[in-house]
Amino acid sequence: MSMSSQKPYLIRAIYQWLLDNQSTPYLLVNTNHEGVVVPEQYIRDARIVLNLAPDAISGLNMDNEWVSFSARFSGKAMDLFIPVIAIQAIYGKENNEGMFFPEEENPTPPTPPSVEPTKTTNGKPSLKLVK
Repeated sequence: MSMSSQKPYLIRAIYQWLLDNQSTPYLLVNTNHEGVVVPEQYIRDARIVLNLAPDAISGLNMDNEWVSFSARFSGKAMDLFIPVIAIQAIYGKENNEGMFFPEEENPTPPTPPSVEPTKTTNGKPSLKLVK
């Protein structure tokens, strides 16, 4: 029997540890992975850093394959979906304390999250403005 990856458990534990220590949790994501849904205008060199502070996001869900939440970018609400495999680090903004993960070789694409991004007829995710 193969054991499941430690990574999602470590991400959840470090997230809680950062909050317990009054640090702002930042997530570093490799946006080249399939399934990553983030605001493209904030991607730099196929990376994006996301603030996971509870007052900055809502609806945070961290399971063993996906991290998802809603956040506001330039005043617009957006649902973000991040496969755990795409997460490169979770660390505190204030001191960079946290955990950095090695790039995984031959990643198997995660199964889609139970909450799907809204699909348009062309099959691409679309965003709906929430007021």
